[in-house]
Amino acid sequence: MKQFKAGVFISMLFVAPVLKAQNPVESYFDNNLEELSTDEEEKNWDNELDNLSDDLKEPININTATKEILGKYPFLTDLQIENILAYIYIHGQMQTIYELQLVSGMDKQTIDLLLPYVYALPIPKKESFPSLKTIFKYGKQEILTRLDIPLYTRKGYESDYLGPSVYHSIKYDFHYKGYLQFGITGEKDEGEPFMALCNNKGYDYYSFYLLIHSYGIVKTLILGNYQLSFGQGLVMNTNFGVGKSASISTLDGRGVNIRKHGSTDEYNYFRGIATTINFCKPLTTSVFYSNRTMDGKIVNDEITSIDKAGLHRSIAEVEKRNTFSMQLMGSNISYDNGGMHIGMTGIYYFFNHPYEPDLKEYSKYNIHGNYFYNGGIDYKWRLKHLTFLGEAAVGKKGFAVLNQLRYNILTGYQLLLIHRYYAHNYWNMFGRSFSEGSTPQNENGWYFAADMNPLRHWKCFVSMDFFSFPWLKYRISKPSKGVDGRCQITYTPKYGLSMSAIYRYKCKERDKSGTGGSITLPTYHHSVKYKLDILRKNLNLRTTIDYNYFHSKGEEGGQGFQFSQSCAYIFHFLPLSISAQASYFHTDDYDSRVYCYEKGLLNAFYTLSFYGKGFRYSTVIRYDLSKFFMFLVKFGQTIYEDRNSIGSGKDLIQGNKKSDLQLQLRLKF
Repeated sequence: MKQFKAGVFISMLFVAPVLKAQNPVESYFDNNLEELSTDEEEKNWDNELDNLSDDLKEPININTATKEILGKYPFLTDLQIENILAYIYIHGQMQTIYELQLVSGMDKQTIDLLLPYVYALPIPKKESFPSLKTIFKYGKQEILTRLDIPLYTRKGYESDYLGPSVYHSIKYDFHYKGYLQFGITGEKDEGEPFMALCNNKGYDYYSFYLLIHSYGIVKTLILGNYQLSFGQGLVMNTNFGVGKSASISTLDGRGVNIRKHGSTDEYNYFRGIATTINFCKPLTTSVFYSNRTMDGKIVNDEITSIDKAGLHRSIAEVEKRNTFSMQLMGSNISYDNGGMHIGMTGIYYFFNHPYEPDLKEYSKYNIHGNYFYNGGIDYKWRLKHLTFLGEAAVGKKGFAVLNQLRYNILTGYQLLLIHRYYAHNYWNMFGRSFSEGSTPQNENGWYFAADMNPLRHWKCFVSMDFFSFPWLKYRISKPSKGVDGRCQITYTPKYGLSMSAIYRYKCKERDKSGTGGSITLPTYHHSVKYKLDILRKNLNLRTTIDYNYFHSKGEEGGQGFQFSQSCAYIFHFLPLSISAQASYFHTDDYDSRVYCYEKGLLNAFYTLSFYGKGFRYSTVIRYDLSKFFMFLVKFGQTIYEDRNSIGSGKDLIQGNKKSDLQLQLRLKF
C-alpha cells in the first residue's frame, strides 16, 4: 500500500505543473494552429479533443501499455513507442515515471506531453476481463452539458429559422478502466427547434456507442457511431490530422484503426458495427459495416449535393435532412512484428441514389455515381535508425501513392523525406493524408523536414514542400505548382519559461480576379509568429504576436497584424480558476487575415479568424465545488472598428459587436 501511494505521489508531482499550464491536448493543437485553421470563422476539433481528453480521465500504467495504446498519442513516433516497450522489456518495470528520461529518443517536450496520460506502478499480475458486476460497481460516470447564448440576433431569425437562438448539448459517458465504455450525445444547434416541429423527439442530433476492449482475442468491438483509420489514410482516415505540422512525430501517418465517435460532429462518422480481432500475436484483422442516413439535395432521383454542416434551422435545411442513405463495408488485415509492418485495406460503399453533383471544369474528375470501392497496401520497414513506410491505393478510378523515409540520427535529431503522387482522377470519399490540398487527389510533391536540438535549451524545426497540381484547382484555371517553407525555433531556458518564433513562406498560383481565368499569377504569403509562455506557480501568461504579408506578383500587397495576451490564475484558497484573453487585430484584406487560438469549454478547441480592424476579448471562470461537480462560464466579445454589420445573408448581424455567453456543467459519479 505504501508503494502504491508513493508511486501515485511521484507521478502526480511531476504531472501537476503540466496540467496547470494548459491541457496537453490543447497545447499540442495550439502549436499546430496554422494547419488546423480553415476559412471558417470558427473551427471546433471536438471529436479529437473528446477522444484524447477521455484518456486524461484515467491515465494508464506505463508498465502495462501496449504498442496500440501508445499509438493513440500523435506526439509519439513509432521509434519512441518501440523504445519505451524495449526499455521495459530489458530493464523491467518502471519504478517511477522519471525513468522516461532514460528511454532512448525521448526528449523533454515529448515527455511533457505524455506525462498527464501515464503513471508508473508495479504489475502484481495480469488482469482478466472484469465481470459485469465489477464493471457496474466500480465504473465511472460523467454528464457534461453545455449551453451557448448568443447576445445578438442574426437576420435568419426574422422569418426563416424555426427555433430559438441558443445552442445546447448533453453528453453521458460510462467507462471502466480501458475495458468498457458507452455513451450518448444529444445536440441542438442555434436556430433549430427543440421538442417541436421536425425535432419532436428532442434534440436534432443523437450519437451513441458501446465500446469493448481486450475481451479475449477481441481487441476492440464497437456498436453505434465510430471512426476508422488505417495505414497512411489513402483508403480510410476519418480521424484527426495536422498536415504539415511543426513536428516530425505527427507525420508518421500511424493509423489508430477503430475509435468511438462521441462528439457533436454530425458528418464525419460511421454507424454500425466494427471489430478488431487478434488471432495470433503479429496478425490482426478488422472488419466493419456501416449503414447511415445523410443530408443532401436530391433532384430527379439523383443526389446533387451532400450537406456536411448538420444544420437544420430553416425549412430549406430541414428538407435536406436524411434524404439518402449510404452503406459501407470493409476490412483490414495487418501483420506487425515490430521492425516490419504490412497491411491491406479494402472498402466498398454505395448510396441508395446515384451521386451526380454539378461538376465544374476544375472538378470534372471528382467522384460521382452510386457505388465505389478502394483498396490499398500500407507498409513499414525499420532498420535501426532508418525507417521506410508508405501506402499505395487504388479506387474505382485513379490511384495514389505516398512514401516516407525518415532517419533518426540521434536523440533530438531527425530527418524526413516524403513523396506523394495522387492522381487527378483518384476517387475516394474517406481518404485523408499528407497533402497541400484537403484530399489525396490531384497532387504531386516532395517534402523535406528536419528536427534538431542543437543546444540544451533550443529546438529547431525546418521544412520545405515542393508541390504541383497536374489538373485545375479552385481559382486556378491551369495546372500549377507552389512551394511551402517553414522554420520554427523554440527556446526553453528553464521550467516555466518558453518562447518560440515561426516564419512561414508560401508561394502558390491563383487566377487574377476579373480576368475569367485568362491570367494566372503567383501569390506570395509571408507569416511570422512569436509566442512567449511564462508559468509561475498558479499564474500562466502567454503573449502572441502575428504578422502576415500577402501579395500577387506585380500587385500591391496586404498586411495583417495581431497582438494577443492571455492570463490564467488558479486560486490557492478557492476551487476557482480564471483566465482572460484580449487580442487586437488589423488586416488590410481577407487574404492577410490572422488566426487566433482561444481557450474554450472542456473538450472544445477554437480557432478564430479575423480580418479588418478590431478587438476580441474573452473571460473563462471555472469553479470546482468538488471532484464530482464542475461549473464553467465563458463570455467573449468581438468589436469591429471598420464596419457596421457582421456576416452576410441569413447570418448577418446588425452592428459592429458580436457577444457570446457559454455555460458548462460537469457531474461525475
